[in-house]
Amino acid sequence: MGTIYLALAFHNHQPVGNFDWVFEEAYRRAYEPMIAALERHPGVRVALHYTGPLRDWLQEHRPELLLRIRRLVARGQVEIMAGAYYEPILAVIPDEDKEGQIRKHIESVRADFGAEPTGFWLAERVWEPHLPRALAQAGIAYTIVDDTHFKWVGLSDDDLFGYYITEELGFPLKIFGTSKHLRYTIPWAPVREVIAWLREQAERPLPPGAPPRVAVMGDDGEKFGLWPGTDIHCWDRGWIEEFFTALEENADWLIPIPPGEYAARFPPLGRVYLPTASYDEMTEWALPPEASAALTALKHQLQAEGRDDLLRFIRGGFWRVFLAKYPEVNQMHKKMLWVSRKAHRIPDPERRAEALDHVWAGQCNCPYWHGVFGGIYLFHIREANYQHLITAEAIADEVRYGPGPWAYVEPVDFDADTREEVVIGTPHQWLLISPHLGGQLLEWDRRDAALNLLNGMTRHREGYHQVLLEAAARGEIVRTGEEGRLESIHTHRVRVKEYGLEERLIVDWYRRTGLIDHVVAPETSLMDFYRAQHAEWGDFVNQPYERIALETEPVPRIVLRRDGHVWEPGGARPLRLEKTLEVLPDRPLLRVTYRATPRGLSAIRARFGVEINWGMSGGDSDKAYTVWPDGELRPFATLEELPEADELAIVNEWWGRILIRLDRPARWWQFPVEAVSNSEAGFERVYEGTSLTALWDLALSPGESWEVTMEFELA
Repeated sequence: MGTIYLALAFHNHQPVGNFDWVFEEAYRRAYEPMIAALERHPGVRVALHYTGPLRDWLQEHRPELLLRIRRLVARGQVEIMAGAYYEPILAVIPDEDKEGQIRKHIESVRADFGAEPTGFWLAERVWEPHLPRALAQAGIAYTIVDDTHFKWVGLSDDDLFGYYITEELGFPLKIFGTSKHLRYTIPWAPVREVIAWLREQAERPLPPGAPPRVAVMGDDGEKFGLWPGTDIHCWDRGWIEEFFTALEENADWLIPIPPGEYAARFPPLGRVYLPTASYDEMTEWALPPEASAALTALKHQLQAEGRDDLLRFIRGGFWRVFLAKYPEVNQMHKKMLWVSRKAHRIPDPERRAEALDHVWAGQCNCPYWHGVFGGIYLFHIREANYQHLITAEAIADEVRYGPGPWAYVEPVDFDADTREEVVIGTPHQWLLISPHLGGQLLEWDRRDAALNLLNGMTRHREGYHQVLLEAAARGEIVRTGEEGRLESIHTHRVRVKEYGLEERLIVDWYRRTGLIDHVVAPETSLMDFYRAQHAEWGDFVNQPYERIALETEPVPRIVLRRDGHVWEPGGARPLRLEKTLEVLPDRPLLRVTYRATPRGLSAIRARFGVEINWGMSGGDSDKAYTVWPDGELRPFATLEELPEADELAIVNEWWGRILIRLDRPARWWQFPVEAVSNSEAGFERVYEGTSLTALWDLALSPGESWEVTMEFELA
């Protein structure tokens, strides 16, 4: 009988900013049981990877687990893989941050486990051809990507029972491909089927001179207990116990080996140069919605027809497309680059190290993409990344400018689109304004709380929305927890956390940020506005404004103007709209003044609105609400048309309040911005922020001007 090696690598990760109870649940249901199983089965040798955020939590809350892992390392059973500490998408962070994050993780592995790692876990297996240089320079010998990467350059499953050499500019790297078959069968298929498949591979003859075969399975440790239903399957019903027992019982031909040991003992299968790629599912998620849905349907069709010979040539998108697909992702990414540059320029080594650690935490990959794991739609994960980036920038500005008061105003191409944005900074707040996008306020940082007040999310169309609609039409929706059988997250069944989600699918036609200027029909209803189905009479929402003034003294001030139109029944009426923003250096206050002036010969009768989408956690919490002159508190998730008021407060009891004052009373619309997102537990409704719009009825004669001033004070 032939032999085969089996290299198992379990990647364990929780995002920066995840809830403490999630860490604890993951520890209880997945991380600790796996270590206990390895302790019971010394013949099962594996590689383990623990990301920095998880390692930090374990050190504080469960340090005994780290000691138990160290003992497994000492007895030669476990190999520890390195990574970039806060689990960034390595390809899209600056080179100096690559080096710093890898160094930090390697040092933590040495300290925690007494090990010298040679392997590298690549976040989301997002590969780009320039990475071997950075990894090799950091002392890394090998990494693991998906079989997808290899198939896209013409290799087949039969070619992947080993590793290959790749390089960049002469810097070599050993690279394994994890088997999709094993990823999908461990732990979902019966153990006997997994062992039978491995036996089949072992019995195939080796070509002369070829190294011994190794089957590689590198995947998330959370699939062994944390994914829906897997704790019962893996531990209560004993799948892992049965699997590990089978590995030990078949050790005469099936030899568990850490991938680093295999790479050190045996030669490569050859040389390879891989394209930009990630795991197969990620390449579907990275596509635009229609293309993603079409690709998914095509793959299902080819699978049903048994056309595996064609499937390996079907490729999806490129990870960086997430930067184009979601403006929110691109903005966070460009904020990260902006802050990284500032942090690296800090002259004091201790303050620079402090700021850089926050930058690196803000590079955690989780809110920079979206798939079946929530990603950018997870509010608290976005919030955490911003908190670290805001903190890092505050350190850099404090070092440069001192305690204050001070202010800077910078016209800059912030988002790398060749068009100018404007940045305003003071000790209290930081603003990003986009003249070419409706003069919108894209980011507004409250520095004392390290909080992006506009950390909201637009309701985007997703490829999986069509799946939900079609399943609802067929009556093939099942509520999560009522499935009746164990399923992997890759199931084709449509699971929902609540019924009726198909009725809540709303797609926005403009980005939900701050200071969005609307001109609508007087009879426009709140429900039409909430559902993004209202008739927009003006062309101000997302069209270019001209910057006509930019000042630093006596206070930071920017004046924007657009000569636009109002399309009333009967024709277009020219309307000039000016928007002036003033920021006080010595107080946490923003003052915004609007002036509307008809420029034609016709009067204008319409409703003017200023919308701000407050991206702050809360939803239905009794700790987050708006306060109105009548004293009533309305939760952030309230959908309501409110009476006229010239002042109100936005309150989140965890970090403070925003006081809003107007010199003209306005009527108000408030509603929650909720996305229908897919996750490993099924479709769900996710709170993304609260839209608050002040509205005034305009009746302007030709040449007549109308003004309003709004003040926002952070208290």
